[in-house]
Amino acid sequence: MKGIILAGGAGTRMYPVSKIYSKQLTLIYDKPLIYYPLSILMLGGIKDILIISNEETIPFYEKLFNDGSHLGISISYEVQKAPRGIAEAFIVGEKFIGEDDVTLILGDNIFYGKLNFLYDAIENNNGATIFGYRVNDPTRYGIVEFDESGKVLSIEEKPDKPKSNYAVPGLYVYNNEVVDISKNLKPSARGELEITDVNTEYLKRRKLNAQPIGRGVAWLDTGTPASLLLASNFIGAIDDRQGLKVACIEEIAYNKKYISKIQLGKIISEMPNSLYREYLEKFLNDI
Repeated sequence: MKGIILAGGAGTRMYPVSKIYSKQLTLIYDKPLIYYPLSILMLGGIKDILIISNEETIPFYEKLFNDGSHLGISISYEVQKAPRGIAEAFIVGEKFIGEDDVTLILGDNIFYGKLNFLYDAIENNNGATIFGYRVNDPTRYGIVEFDESGKVLSIEEKPDKPKSNYAVPGLYVYNNEVVDISKNLKPSARGELEITDVNTEYLKRRKLNAQPIGRGVAWLDTGTPASLLLASNFIGAIDDRQGLKVACIEEIAYNKKYISKIQLGKIISEMPNSLYREYLEKFLNDI
């Protein structure tokens, strides 16, 4: 299983800050937004990761993560020349994917809580797995309707009369068929290759499953300035009350046994004095 983070898009709702840098570089409490989707892939046991973004932003990601080897993983980068839809990630990443299955996460999605839903999907996927997160106002989201066995009955994009209250977050697990499916899509009315059309094709093939996300998981879609603030406050509250950092990728790398204690110590020694370093020094001393 390989992983892709799609961190492109114009970010027009974040103007004027998006005129300077990508939304995924925006600070969410104590670290850039891109850390959060990366941490989800790492927690899912995925060690071969591709970040797709525009040409201007990729050097910043390379400065943050290099090739990922210090974390015991591999991170590579590809340019999406223009934001032509989520499904184009599988075309841009075709060589990277090769003959493997792939998990795609959008660069502005944050998940917090037990990730059993993702572990199960990665381990048992036999086509495509999307996730269902219960929301209060389903008319604002892409919606999935499914039965008790996880069989998808319908998917709709921002329906006026939704058939369920389960939104589809920006996290998807696909088998290798997704590359050919994406290459054969026709652009939508807005000129993009839509992820909903990918899922619809899997549904036609009877290979689309839905995994509900339980009540103990928070999904934060940071698509607006207000939701960015909400996410920062949420992450900050956890840090303040529990003394635990969310999406601390160095801590995750050690806990997943991607790196040793000695390697973790070396990473910390190269960090400037900061609260982030202090947290990791305390973690290192406690293990």
